[in-house]
Amino acid sequence: MHAQPSPDLAGTERGNVAQALLRSCVHCGFCLPACPTYRVTGNELDSPRGRIYLIKQLVEGAPASATTRHHLDRCLTCRACERACPSGVEYGRLIELGRELIDERVARPLPERGLRRALSETLSRPTLFALLLRLGRAVRGLLPTQLAAKIPAHTQAPPSMPTVRHARRVVLLEGCVQPGLAPAINASAARVLDRLGWSVERLAGEQCCGALGHHLGYADRALEQARRNVDAACPALDAGATAIVSTASACGLMVKDYGRLLADDPRYAARAARVAAATRDLAEIIEPADVERMGVITDRPRRVAWHAPCTLQHGQQIAGRVEPLLVAAGYVLVTTREPTICCGSAGTYSLLEPELSRELQLRKIAALTGDAPDVVATANIGCLEHLRVASPVPVRHWVELLDLGRNEPGY
Repeated sequence: MHAQPSPDLAGTERGNVAQALLRSCVHCGFCLPACPTYRVTGNELDSPRGRIYLIKQLVEGAPASATTRHHLDRCLTCRACERACPSGVEYGRLIELGRELIDERVARPLPERGLRRALSETLSRPTLFALLLRLGRAVRGLLPTQLAAKIPAHTQAPPSMPTVRHARRVVLLEGCVQPGLAPAINASAARVLDRLGWSVERLAGEQCCGALGHHLGYADRALEQARRNVDAACPALDAGATAIVSTASACGLMVKDYGRLLADDPRYAARAARVAAATRDLAEIIEPADVERMGVITDRPRRVAWHAPCTLQHGQQIAGRVEPLLVAAGYVLVTTREPTICCGSAGTYSLLEPELSRELQLRKIAALTGDAPDVVATANIGCLEHLRVASPVPVRHWVELLDLGRNEPGY
């Protein structure tokens, strides 16, 4: 797809990148059936190919409108289209560029700006989010049904973490909403790693990974958060930490992208690349043989439906890592449908595009539970909470299923 950048973009780094990215698209349409929003609406402008045309128009300086922004906003950024594309179009970077351009040229209505700012500020601050979560639980009965459903009815007690006692050490990222919503996930990860001979450390000075601000249009704030995390992580790596580990695939994807995002910052480029290279999803440092050595034996075979988050399979491109771990632990994986289609969570998408998100949520639940699982397992807190609201069976992080030294209700 040829594009002639507008005068304000011609010859600039951003204009050159846009040309190169657009040129790789050959209009083939293989992306259409892979796109969740297109499958729901059937509208070409809600497909990757349609959105690429809209981005091409923005790059070329054509008039932009709220309608253009509407269709770009409805993209989940799941990147399933990238996996389906035979030409290797980097759609994730294109939609990122398109959203930057539309936000520069068409101002959002004040209520939209206020909501997006509020989400960025509250969800990226763990202490503030935990406080609001407690307040939400206190008035849960007074809230609208859809909002109340997103607030877990019970508060998890802060679980115990094993002490540092092994020579091999990793840094375990805390995340922003996960400590408030599901603190047991990282505690389970720490206990499993402890059994495997890894000690877990927290990252002093950790901030939001930046994914929230990045996707909501606050790129400068997201990059500043990335810089602060690089400042915090490098001393831990210098002190001998083997890896930076995330139990939330969305956060892991963002940190793995620090090298690209900060490549033009001379003060941070090299260190950001180092942090990105050291970052691993938890499933990347545990092998099936490790699980077998732990002697994990379920009290009875439990049927598990595995949901691979888009950030794990399309973003980090490490599909197929978790399933063998569950099998090694004695679980039975049930048959699921449409494993590459997004569940509709996508960060704040379920709050900003509730109708489309709800449709995808129900489709995903049906695809996961058709073979009567006892539990749904996933690898990202956003997917977990989004599916939990509608699922007829419990939804857990996969590492919790490996950590069997617990007596928890609803398991």
